Amino acid sequence: MTLSAAFASTLALAACGASNEGGGGTSADASGGQEQLSGTLNGAGASSQQAAVQGWVAGYNAQQPDVTVNYDPVGSGGGREQFLSGGVDFAGSDSPLDEEELTQAEERCGTDGIFELPNYISAIAVVYNLPGVDDLNLSPATLAGIFTGAITTWDDAAIAADNPDATLPSTSITPVHRADDSGTTNNFTQYLSATAPDVWTEEPDGEWPLEGGEAANQTSGMISAVQAGEGAIGYADESQAGDLGVANIGVGGEFVAPSPEGAAAVVEGSELQSGRGEYDFAYDINRTTENPDEYPIVLVSYHIGCISYEDAAQADLVKSFMSYVISSEGQDAAASAAGSSPISDSLREQAQTAVDAITSGS
Repeated sequence: MTLSAAFASTLALAACGASNEGGGGTSADASGGQEQLSGTLNGAGASSQQAAVQGWVAGYNAQQPDVTVNYDPVGSGGGREQFLSGGVDFAGSDSPLDEEELTQAEERCGTDGIFELPNYISAIAVVYNLPGVDDLNLSPATLAGIFTGAITTWDDAAIAADNPDATLPSTSITPVHRADDSGTTNNFTQYLSATAPDVWTEEPDGEWPLEGGEAANQTSGMISAVQAGEGAIGYADESQAGDLGVANIGVGGEFVAPSPEGAAAVVEGSELQSGRGEYDFAYDINRTTENPDEYPIVLVSYHIGCISYEDAAQADLVKSFMSYVISSEGQDAAASAAGSSPISDSLREQAQTAVDAITSGS
């Protein structure tokens, strides 16, 4: 099943069995007449979503000032673990739950299952620190060679072949990878595995599989490590690249810069994973596209939560917050804060079916 692409927010949601209190009452002031709630939602997960979360929370609090939304950007793996163990109300994750985690999710959420909504989609930028080189092209095999450690200096013949008009220094390359279990790493290694399998022979994984290089925790740590070392190269959500160089990636014989439009286009041509639950919208991304209008190093970040909650107040809070996140207003807030692109109408309609299904199991 192929859906029109989308973009934009992400952060979190849901949880079964938190001890939050929802509220009633109405007010037309901040809410435009909608029911006013009170309580707290606690989330944890992907650090790539941190800027978007700030945008969502600010916009949502203008409508629901008595609801507090907390989010700890501990990384996708940590967020999924905390959600599955019941430690937080929702998870933000740059990768969907795997088979083992889906089993754990049933233990937490019951037979009504979970939802996974791809509401934040963003290009993963290959960021680098190489003074004097403002424009850098990297083919898939060259990029894989850099991160396996096979290519060790910036004037290597493979990099020179991708950049025939550039003056490349002999500076040593320091590849930086995430030290934590990261959905960004999972997406990045998926790309390397799919596009350069003769060079990158490791299985895709959220934990970096190779020795060597430099390790950094979370997106902020990745950016800081690349900023600190001349010759360093890493990978991070495009919105966090700052003043670092951003490489153009080889796609279909051309070199393509990351962009919201390119990331949206590649998701648009991708399909839902088969065999998952009714409200589990996990995607298989088309990493090997030959269309230069598409940028294939992309993360799709999910909101993960339960369909059935232990009490009606909790269900109301999750419905309310998620309704804002997938709304046009919420998507615009995330785009402004994080540089993502609003999700398509198709993805919004898809997500709405899950939001509408959230209920209390009590």
